[in-house]
Amino acid sequence: MSEQYAIEVENVKKEFKIYHDRGQTLKEMSLFKKRRAFDKRTVLKNISFKVKKGEAIALIGHNGCGKSTTLKLLTKILYPDEGSITMRGRVSSLLELGAGFHPDMTGRENIYNNASIYGLTKKEIDERVDSIIAFSELGEFIDQPVRSYSSGMYTRLAFAVSVNVDAEILLVDEILAVGDANFQAKCYDYMRGLKEKGVTIVIVTHALGTVRSFCERAIWIHGGEIRAEGESNPVVDEYLAYMNAERAKAEGRPVEQSADSNHYGSGEVAIEACEIINSKGEVTRALDANENYTMRVKYNVVKPVKGFIFAYSIFDGDQRCIFGIESTNKNLHLNGDKVGKGTIEIDCAPLNLLTGKYRLQVSITDLSRSPLDYYREYCKIDVINPVSETGIIHYDTTWRIV
Repeated sequence: MSEQYAIEVENVKKEFKIYHDRGQTLKEMSLFKKRRAFDKRTVLKNISFKVKKGEAIALIGHNGCGKSTTLKLLTKILYPDEGSITMRGRVSSLLELGAGFHPDMTGRENIYNNASIYGLTKKEIDERVDSIIAFSELGEFIDQPVRSYSSGMYTRLAFAVSVNVDAEILLVDEILAVGDANFQAKCYDYMRGLKEKGVTIVIVTHALGTVRSFCERAIWIHGGEIRAEGESNPVVDEYLAYMNAERAKAEGRPVEQSADSNHYGSGEVAIEACEIINSKGEVTRALDANENYTMRVKYNVVKPVKGFIFAYSIFDGDQRCIFGIESTNKNLHLNGDKVGKGTIEIDCAPLNLLTGKYRLQVSITDLSRSPLDYYREYCKIDVINPVSETGIIHYDTTWRIV
C-alpha cells in the first residue's frame, strides 16, 4: 500500500439485518422465535476508493444510498462484513448532532470529555480550551448544560472541538446544515485552512455548490455502489442529470438532454440568451479585465413553476471555479407562476482576471435545485489584461523602497 494515501477502501461490503417484528423482551424472544425473522439488506456492495493526503473529497448521492454508512465505516463506528479499510493518521469526525456529548454536563465539561476521546491529554486540552470556546461563539452558555442547547449551538461546539484536536483526517457528515449561514462560512474557511496544512477531508453533503467550490474530487454513491468518481464538476453534473431524469420519469414527462451532456434540463424554464455587455454598451465575449460589465439573461417560462433560481459561474482553463453566484445569494425571488418571457440584468464589477480564455456556466434550477435549463459551457469569454503576472487574478500592489 502506498503511503501517499491517507484513506484506502478496498472491496468493502456492508449488510444490515432488517427484522420483521423483533421481540423487545426476553420473554418475547424466547416464546415467539418466529417473530425474530429478518431480511438482510446490502447497503454497500464492494466499494473501493483511495484518498490522497491533503485532499478534500465529497460523497454525494440521494438519501439512503450509503454515504453516511461509508463515513461510519471510516470512523470504525461500524465495521465492514467484507473488505478492508486503512486509515493513516489521527481521525476526527462530525457525524451526528451531539454525538459524544453528555446532556447533563456543561459545554466546558463536554469539551474535556469529547477531546479526551480523540486522545488529547488534560494538559493539551487546557492549552486549547480557550480557542475552542472562542470558535464556538457560545459565550456565557459554555457553562450551561448542553441539554439546554439548540441544534445550532450543538453544532458550534462539536465542530469547534473536532477541528482543534490536531487531526490528520477530518470526516464531516451533513451536520453543518443546521448551522446559520455565517457559521457555515466560518467553518468552511477554517477547513480550507486545514486543507492547506495537509489535513485530509471527507464530506457527506447535499450542498452541491460546496462540493464544486471546496472539494477536488467527488464520489457519487448509488444503490450501495460507486456510480461515478473523479473531478467534482463533471461528477456533480452527471449526478444532477440523473436526478433530473428520475424526477421527470416520476412526473411522467420526457427529459430533454443532449448527447454530450453539456446542455440538459427538464425545460419548464428555458434560457433563451445570455449576453455579456461591456462598459460601452456592446454585446461581446471579450472583456477588459478592468471594466465593469452587465450580464443580461433572457428566459422563457414554458410551463409554470413555483419559483426558480438563476446561477452562473466562471471557470478557468484548468476547470477551476473562479467565481460562482446565484439569485438566492442576493435574495432575488424569481417567480415562474405565469407562462411568458422575462429578463434578468446583473451589474458586475471588473473581473480582475489575467489574460486568458474562461468558461461561462449558466443554469436555471427549480427551488429544490433540479435543473430546468443547464449549460455546463454556455460560451467562452476572452479576458484581456495588459499586466504581466502569474496566477489567475490581478492584485493591485504599491511598491516602494524605504
